[in-house]
Amino acid sequence: MKILNETIQLNTKDEFEFIDLTKAVEAFLEKSQIKNGLINIQTMHTTAPLILNENEPCLLRDFRNHLANLSPKELPYIHDDFTVRTVNMCDGECKNGHSHCSAIHFPSNLSLNIIDGKLQLGQWQRIFLVELDRPRQRRVQIQVMGE
Repeated sequence: MKILNETIQLNTKDEFEFIDLTKAVEAFLEKSQIKNGLINIQTMHTTAPLILNENEPCLLRDFRNHLANLSPKELPYIHDDFTVRTVNMCDGECKNGHSHCSAIHFPSNLSLNIIDGKLQLGQWQRIFLVELDRPRQRRVQIQVMGE
């Protein structure tokens, strides 16, 4: 059995941005030469989850509207009260309780089957990183296992 890893680094541009990673994942799989096995895609961030869905512009607009209503920024999040919160703080800390609350509804990783060297995706399925917070640098790790 072979196990290979790669990290994708990217910069997001906007809140509720959907970044299609499918081609990058397929390119890594092709380079790995693994024909049968599993591939795991994992985000390294708590406010940028992964989803498997359709890349259709109207649907992506619907997703953005849904996310805006899921955890409105205007709600009072204790996470955003820096007089109360004392852990996991860093320089330039931003108020992003809404992003974390939205993220709990989505996975931090996706595992997909590989058969005959191809990702097993449905007709319209694509792999997305979803930015739930502000623009920033993001990392996604990919691990492929198989023969």
